Amino acid sequence: MEKISVVINTYNAEQHLRRVIEAVKGFDEILVCDMESTDRTVEIALRAGCRVVTFAKGGHSIVEPAREFAIHEARCEWVLVVDADELVTPPLRDYLYEQARRSDAPAGIAIARRNYFMGRFLHSAYPDYVLRFFRRDATHWPPVIHCSPVVEGRVERIDRRRRELALEHLANDSVADIVRKSNTYSDYEVPRRRHKHYGLAALVCRPLFRFLKSYVLKGGFLDGRAGLIHACLDAHYQFMVVAKLMEK
Repeated sequence: MEKISVVINTYNAEQHLRRVIEAVKGFDEILVCDMESTDRTVEIALRAGCRVVTFAKGGHSIVEPAREFAIHEARCEWVLVVDADELVTPPLRDYLYEQARRSDAPAGIAIARRNYFMGRFLHSAYPDYVLRFFRRDATHWPPVIHCSPVVEGRVERIDRRRRELALEHLANDSVADIVRKSNTYSDYEVPRRRHKHYGLAALVCRPLFRFLKSYVLKGGFLDGRAGLIHACLDAHYQFMVVAKLMEK
């Protein structure tokens, strides 16, 4: 039978960690890769019976180098990467084992996530696919913020209509959280887009398009005021990226 390691990257992740670990108890290995947490993260992981390895945080301000380290520390051929605020449902666990046993199994599978804001499920943020299940030895995770792993071979997506197979994202960020993250993430976007040259129209058009995509095309209008506020925050992020590029 094919075996699966669950990898959880952590840094001061005590808030949801017990629930996250409990949800993956049915897998063959749970590996917690901690970036020198100063809270009870490591204690919680050890008490739950997880194998814990440490990745020195040092000067790393992003998690991707730790992800690359962790997936190759896993002992099983297949790896499922779970954030410390994501829950794996029993149907998803069973589905992944079924896929790993296939004679024509893909090298990687992208999984949808259910996201929340102001206490509501966000239609505009679904399916939010993340490539988190793959063959360990066929995968490399580049050291670039918010990048996906590079998997050698065929990658499939779970049908978005099968919501029981989506990761449950426990994060329910406040407006302040999103604004703070947007400021940080847009800083990372500037060097990645340094060859882009936007005109003044981009300050209006790009945020407007992002708003319409979030609120209209992706169904944010179904989420009431939460959907409207989230669409405005999406537009604000695009404005910040373009403005910072112009400033640079």
